[in-house]
Amino acid sequence: MTTTHSNRSGAVRPGSPELRELVAAIARDAEARDRGEADTRDAIALVREARLGVFRVPQAEGGGGATLPQLYELVLDLAEADSNVPHILRNHFAFVEKALRARDLPQYRRWFPLVQDNELFGLGASELGTQNIGDGDGNTRLEAHGDGYRLSGTKYYSTGNFYFDHIVVNAKTADGRFVGARVSVRQPGVDVREDWDGIGQRHTASGTTVFTDVEVAPHDVLVLADDVRIAHQATFAQLYLTTIVAGILRRIAKDAVQLVSQRNRNYYHAVAQRPADDPLLQEAVGEIQSAAFVAEAAVLNAAGVLGEAFGSVANGKPDDGLFVEAALRSAKAKVVIDQLALQSATRIFDVGGASAAKQSAQLDRHWRNIRTIASHNPGIYKARVLGDHAINGVPLPTAAFF
Repeated sequence: MTTTHSNRSGAVRPGSPELRELVAAIARDAEARDRGEADTRDAIALVREARLGVFRVPQAEGGGGATLPQLYELVLDLAEADSNVPHILRNHFAFVEKALRARDLPQYRRWFPLVQDNELFGLGASELGTQNIGDGDGNTRLEAHGDGYRLSGTKYYSTGNFYFDHIVVNAKTADGRFVGARVSVRQPGVDVREDWDGIGQRHTASGTTVFTDVEVAPHDVLVLADDVRIAHQATFAQLYLTTIVAGILRRIAKDAVQLVSQRNRNYYHAVAQRPADDPLLQEAVGEIQSAAFVAEAAVLNAAGVLGEAFGSVANGKPDDGLFVEAALRSAKAKVVIDQLALQSATRIFDVGGASAAKQSAQLDRHWRNIRTIASHNPGIYKARVLGDHAINGVPLPTAAFF
């Protein structure tokens, strides 16, 4: 397997035949990757070849020129093909969104050309030892050393870093400031471990990244208090995950049709001899189809509002009301879509019969993947916040994981 980095031309564009071919190519080996018979790095090599990492960068700057809703449409398509691939790319696309907003800062002026050079950015944020998940605190330290710094610490849930070129690591300095430090995946002291043992999303490399006295240049350190911030900054990443679930649900809907269409046998006490004529199976497939439709409509609806909110920032007049509305719609979508998707991932076994439970069918991967993604931020907390907001007008959380 050979990975090469392209130049700043030839980026795949929304709706293009090249984009459809890329998604189809990723789909072809998805089941083999799930069985461990194909390498996910080859799928990421296809992503690099298509310059998908610059999908949101303006065409005039060598990118695909996609709108924000078009990015979420891409996530739907990729998740239907192989849910691991868009999950791997989530932190990179989130970095690109921030870089597009903050290019006046010297750090992003240095980092953004790396994106244009088809390099991929990951994130080092979560730590297992913190009491309050998502509050940004942790034990990773950035210490002064000579003319620069040294970074040490351990991050977990470091999705995608195994496949990437750079990592922006959240750390704390000796004087208590929170910073983001860019390091190269391949420089000494960076140890990206493929030790993720989740029941689903098995090839996202969401395990451990260890940093041991890693050299960091001063111009690669951003004090987070100086970063360009927007209201409800986590909405992008949260809606992204829900969109992956909606994409898996779309695949479940297609698999359900195929299962019934290919069945020849039916139970002697069934309503119809031919499974495709059985009204019970027709009803079950219809319900799964409907769930997939509603899920897709919900995430794209929220993506449209989020796109308008980001547009207000680009126009120099950030609209906090739009960001609140996008956060509300994204949270409501998650609460319902997670449930619909898990129900559909179980219901598919009703339409498939006993043969659907064979390991060779790999239909259990849908439930495992949905359950894993949904567990990143349990819907019960979102539902409570939504209820408190509706009843009492309590503002929505503004930090990570909402």
